[in-house]
Amino acid sequence: MNPSARTAAVKRRGAAIGFDAVGVATLERSAYAEALDRWLADGRAGTMTYLNRQAKKRKEPQRILAGARAAVVTLTNYFHAAPAAGGAETGHGRVAQYAWSTDYHRVLSRRLERLAAVVRHVAPEARTRCYVDSGPVPERELAARAGLGWIGKNTMLLNPRMGSFTFIGVVITDADLATDLPFEADRCGSCRQCLDACPTDALVEPRVLDARRCISYLTVEWRGDLSPTERAWLGEWLLGCDVCQDVCPWNVRFAAPTTDSELAPDPALAHPRLDAFDTMPALEFVRRFGDTPFERPGVTGMRRNAAAVRENSVSRRDQSPVG
Repeated sequence: MNPSARTAAVKRRGAAIGFDAVGVATLERSAYAEALDRWLADGRAGTMTYLNRQAKKRKEPQRILAGARAAVVTLTNYFHAAPAAGGAETGHGRVAQYAWSTDYHRVLSRRLERLAAVVRHVAPEARTRCYVDSGPVPERELAARAGLGWIGKNTMLLNPRMGSFTFIGVVITDADLATDLPFEADRCGSCRQCLDACPTDALVEPRVLDARRCISYLTVEWRGDLSPTERAWLGEWLLGCDVCQDVCPWNVRFAAPTTDSELAPDPALAHPRLDAFDTMPALEFVRRFGDTPFERPGVTGMRRNAAAVRENSVSRRDQSPVG
């Protein structure tokens, strides 16, 4: 089987497995290598020190697997619908849509392993390594190289058919596959809605995010206490933030709800009660949320976030004009 036939077979099987798009990327040195070095040197990764440890492989993805030739890149739509409002007034917090269902790492890892088996079938003796939002993989750049979209001003991968509410999965392999033409167009144009809408000015310039100001980072990755300013930044967001995606015209126009049953929303995750974590024992939290994105901040982080959302709601109510 020649490289083109192998790639065609992998793409057909990828669609059957449940991926919404599949492409194949080359593994040359990252075009953003120097920008990554500057970003890390400026401290914009916050406490995510693993990014420093991974930097060499992120800049040279062929180092991820000895002899690697290509990356099979997949997109999976996780868009559901516009979220309901949150805050103490409703008794619920807002949660980014990626966290509305069971942990996507587990769902997509199983699918990627099946896809990797296809790669090894069409290219006997090939080696593979799978990644879902983990490891030293420059996912968005590889997706763009695979022809699946471009990196938008909000730093997200934008697909012209689906928008940016997609999970990126990658299979690194040494198989000889035919690669796709990269997506070279920048279809953001002069639009800056994501930059203007960011409530914390975390998007310091197009395609540059200061994680330390990002609500997603503060609610998920940051382990310490929140300063008064940071608590105010959270607004209604209990976990994550979708503002820069919600306002993007490509999502407004093209994002369609997923029909993936394994990513179906769970009301306890999509619209959790703010008081749900106040007295919940750690073991009970693990039992209920151990296979969800809530596991990352843990019960301590969720209590901290809920307290900030309640505080913000009280502040908004006190500042409301009396009619």
